[in-house]
Amino acid sequence: QVQLVESGGGSVQPGGSLRLSCTASGSIISVNAVGWYRQAPGKQRESVAAMNSGGGPAYADSVKGRFTISRDNAENTVDLQMNSLNTEDTAVYSCGAIVVGREGGDARTRWYWGQGTQVTVAP
Repeated sequence: QVQLVESGGGSVQPGGSLRLSCTASGSIISVNAVGWYRQAPGKQRESVAAMNSGGGPAYADSVKGRFTISRDNAENTVDLQMNSLNTEDTAVYSCGAIVVGREGGDARTRWYWGQGTQVTVAP
């Protein structure tokens, strides 16, 4: 069983910074594409930042220049550094990943979600 667990959410004032972390654990063979997503109240979930196993990062226009996604393949972690936060960044942030896991004697490729972590930006 593969699990993704996020940490690092919380409350911050506008202009502040937070760093989110996501760790994949379990019977993992490899972690391929990873990404951070967010869902604000009353809105659809949107992609914030993503990174393939061998490619560069991609960002939503709304966070370009403020957020940075990074990954540590050896530790199966993906972080999201968020700077210059504003009230519109308030949302539940979740990480997602395409993971090749070991199930019984077979390798299975599945998409996994973390449980989400709340980020609140308010004066």
